[in-house]
Amino acid sequence: MKFKLLGIAVFASVLSTSAQGLDLETCLRMADTANLTIRNSQLDVAINDRERSAYMSARLPHLAFSGDYKYNAIIPGQVVPAAFFGGPPGTFSTVQFGVPYNLSNTLQLTQVLYNPQVNYGLTALKINAEIVDIQRRMTEQDAKQQVASTYFNLQAINKQLAFVQGNLSNMSKLIANMQAMVDQDLLIQTEVDKLEINRLTLVNTNQSLLASKQQLETYLKILIGMDVNSPISLAADNLVEKSILVDNSTIVYTELEMLAAQEKMNKEERKGTNMAYLPNLSFYASYNYNYNMKPEDDYRVGIEGAFIGLRLDWTLFDGLEKFHKQKANAINAEKIQNQQSLAQQQLDMKAANAKRQIEVQANALTVSKEQLRLSERVYDQAKLKYEQGTISSNDLIDADNGLQQAQTNVVASYIQLRQAELEYLRSIGSIK
Repeated sequence: MKFKLLGIAVFASVLSTSAQGLDLETCLRMADTANLTIRNSQLDVAINDRERSAYMSARLPHLAFSGDYKYNAIIPGQVVPAAFFGGPPGTFSTVQFGVPYNLSNTLQLTQVLYNPQVNYGLTALKINAEIVDIQRRMTEQDAKQQVASTYFNLQAINKQLAFVQGNLSNMSKLIANMQAMVDQDLLIQTEVDKLEINRLTLVNTNQSLLASKQQLETYLKILIGMDVNSPISLAADNLVEKSILVDNSTIVYTELEMLAAQEKMNKEERKGTNMAYLPNLSFYASYNYNYNMKPEDDYRVGIEGAFIGLRLDWTLFDGLEKFHKQKANAINAEKIQNQQSLAQQQLDMKAANAKRQIEVQANALTVSKEQLRLSERVYDQAKLKYEQGTISSNDLIDADNGLQQAQTNVVASYIQLRQAELEYLRSIGSIK
């Protein structure tokens, strides 16, 4: 019910923002409740809680019933000394005990009084709950990185489409004007054909980008739980050098948390192995009602039986099994400590490198935007000079190609910056 209510709240929020398009925050919020990978990680936590509850029931009394309803086609016999019935010593007789029909019902109550393994198991399950929760958070970070990466790739395609469609519109207008000049014998057809080649290239690029956009939109819908047949629009993400996503206030190395939990589990396993040297003590009580029948003699009798007792189980020698388990546990403890030291160094280095990469890509985007501004100015000048007849169509095509390359570079720098930001946020466990 909790997840359903959250899903309804997110869906209502989506409806309110659908007019202006989905922003990244809304997509991440939708993924929290609708992404199946995240949902499964949340279910893993719920499963672990149930397993812990099931294990705790081992401390409660257990009541069992058994019934045994038997017909003795041949009543079994027993060899006894004949002297038992007054016969000659040294001889034996076969005596049959029982009746053809035997109906036995048993009710047994068992209560564990002392079992050190039960307490160890509960502690181990508690630590495992921590591990499962850490895995859930790691899964959520990975899934949200997927959502954000897909979102930014879509933003990049939208920006590239805007550039290509703008270029295509300008090129079509220019070709139309030149065709009019050809019709007036002011230009030769070859000049128009050269630009037509560029226009067709833009048409192909536009179609390819539209196909990629459709694929990414479908993938994003799956990631955030939208119907793949429903329309989707994104709020525009500006070509800024810094993203509001980067938050240095929270640094959580979930990998280190996982190793810390594994270290706790290792210590608890050592305690559990030591506890296995101790005995187990249980109380039990049983009631039995045995009903015997021999129909041909009209013989029927019910016999009751009841008892209570204490049961002690104590393994005095296990063939050095626990000894070798402790040795393996000590080796694993050393391994975990080495992993912690190595992971700390690697995570610090990864976060520092990712943070530096943000600066590099931010500067690259600044340079790309300046190159685009200059390329636009060069193209506008080339277009004007071509219309005035002072440069050839080859010069105009070179300027157009330069403009397209500058546009592509801006989009590439944008997506590289956003991916660098995501990589940094993932390294510190802070994709929200």
